[in-house]
Amino acid sequence: MGSATIFFWLQLPNVTKNYRTALTITGIVTLIATYHYIRIFNSWSEAFTVASKDGGDYTVQLTGAPFNDGYRYVDWLLTVPLLLIELILVMKLPQADTVSLSWKLGVASALMVALGYPGEIQEDLSVRWFWWCLSMIPFFYVVFTLAVGLAEATSKQPSPAAASLASAARYLTVLSWCTYPFVYMVKSVGLAGPAATMYEQVGYSLADVLAKAVFGVLIWALAAEKSAVEESGKLLPN
Repeated sequence: MGSATIFFWLQLPNVTKNYRTALTITGIVTLIATYHYIRIFNSWSEAFTVASKDGGDYTVQLTGAPFNDGYRYVDWLLTVPLLLIELILVMKLPQADTVSLSWKLGVASALMVALGYPGEIQEDLSVRWFWWCLSMIPFFYVVFTLAVGLAEATSKQPSPAAASLASAARYLTVLSWCTYPFVYMVKSVGLAGPAATMYEQVGYSLADVLAKAVFGVLIWALAAEKSAVEESGKLLPN
């Protein structure tokens, strides 16, 4: 994540002014994620110890310190709205649409994260499912907007390559986002203990890499392509 931030910000001079805000936000997203992953790693290291007795099998033991998964939700609360805003900005929609979609998708995504956290910290399965269902309401709204609502704007991108990249960014977001509800359900389908925690953390981490770093590369590629089109005179900048 940290390397992605450096890359995105080093690329700022290589895109036109129209897309620098989007690329700056892309770097901010991965920077925030870097900080929180360091905190998650430190909390994990403090909560568990790995030891081998007499050269035998390794065992994982609790230290007594709690593992604080709240860092992940704070990260999502900050980065998920920004992810959607950077996509909207790089697509260069009309100003009214940009403002409207940024607010709608930003608020909906933040609400989704906020509704998911109360269930994440519960052991009662009925309570977990209740909050999961609530968080899926804004989730479906955001996914529908990405998959369907932005289809027309994608088709109006200035070149076939730009349209393809915008489409890839939209669908990568949908794909990566669809992994989160399933990972959330790991502890709701009978899995418990260290195995459930491991699957959950690995699943969330892989999804985060896709949704932030890989998605960010697509945002950079789209900004670079549209900048090249503008500079070649195929598209007059506003």
